[in-house]
Amino acid sequence: MIRIHFHRKGEPNMAKQTRREILKGSLALAGLSVFGVPEWALPALAEGETVVPFTDVPANANFTPAPDRRNLDIRTIEGPFTPKDKFFTTQHYGHPEIDPAAFRLKISGLVERPLSLSLDDLKKMRNAELIAGFECSGNRRPLQGLSSNGRWSGVPLKNVLDSAGVKSNAREFVFYGADHGKEEVEFRTQKYDFDYQFGRSLPREKALSPDPFLAWGLNGEPLTRFQGSPLRLLVPGWYGVCNVKWLSQIHAQEEQYLGKYQARWYRTVRGEMIDGEMRWNETAVTHMQLKSFIARVTRDGNRHKVLGVVLNDGTPIKSVEVSVDEGPWQAAALDSATNSKYSWKLFTYIWTGATPGEHTLVSRVTDATGKVQPTEKDLENKKSFLEDNSQHPRKVMIS
Repeated sequence: MIRIHFHRKGEPNMAKQTRREILKGSLALAGLSVFGVPEWALPALAEGETVVPFTDVPANANFTPAPDRRNLDIRTIEGPFTPKDKFFTTQHYGHPEIDPAAFRLKISGLVERPLSLSLDDLKKMRNAELIAGFECSGNRRPLQGLSSNGRWSGVPLKNVLDSAGVKSNAREFVFYGADHGKEEVEFRTQKYDFDYQFGRSLPREKALSPDPFLAWGLNGEPLTRFQGSPLRLLVPGWYGVCNVKWLSQIHAQEEQYLGKYQARWYRTVRGEMIDGEMRWNETAVTHMQLKSFIARVTRDGNRHKVLGVVLNDGTPIKSVEVSVDEGPWQAAALDSATNSKYSWKLFTYIWTGATPGEHTLVSRVTDATGKVQPTEKDLENKKSFLEDNSQHPRKVMIS
């Protein structure tokens, strides 16, 4: 279900400068200044609270935004929503620059009324807000930086498709971005060169459900070019590749769509023992797997606070737990400010009695169906690196 909120003018005030200075000094003492953490990115801390350094961050880690990619430094998470200039981004064909005034979204194929909609046309429909976080399907240890959470402004996809009148034989909806590039497609011994447009598809049942969303705003402001301006698709609870940026066309068709980024690049291969034999199952990357990770550890006197993140497909969360040095699992507290269905969930764990030296901390999450975040060993028969939701041990040094 989409949560509809009233828009507020402006954004909430972030941390006080004095607290930012505290963390800035803590990061420097921890040897983290080489990672390019800008002052505006520093999270708010309580007076007297300092950051405990991770010892498992690679020496060559680089969080400075590149033209085609930006990682979120998860140590700087400061609240429910990721600022637009920190929101992670990655793409395949560059960042097309589109004039919002000239933009048109085409609705084509098996519809009663093919449409060409301007941004103003879309904004005249029933507007809504969606709180949703997601990660790239390739997001994994040690950085976990291809993940973010936002408050999106836009219109439910179903409203737009209903206005076009979807025909009964439309079984699949293909979402094309304006980004494109040269590709070589090989079929057996034959090769073909194409100017290929990025595309992903949704089956009819999913496309016409209440959740998919067409967004033109992030955190109360228009989308940036790097976040898919002027319009992008959001499929709440699904991986980032499904959330097509620079959306230019929605095509309804009867046949299954088998584009490169639907049928070939974004697949996961898992092995399963069936009747004593290993069977390999190849599946498409769609909904997010249940996952948690520890983002930051801070110290205030003898007390340490562990901050972490949960990402999943929207299934209610039953519990989050933290283990220290392979000890018993201890309950962590979920942040009520991130309890929206499709939001990422922030959690905290108060760690007392820490002794000097290096320690290993790990989190795990369990959802309402009883599904538990797997260990790395549990996933030993998963042969592709995508959809890595294994438990992520973090190492910290206590002085």
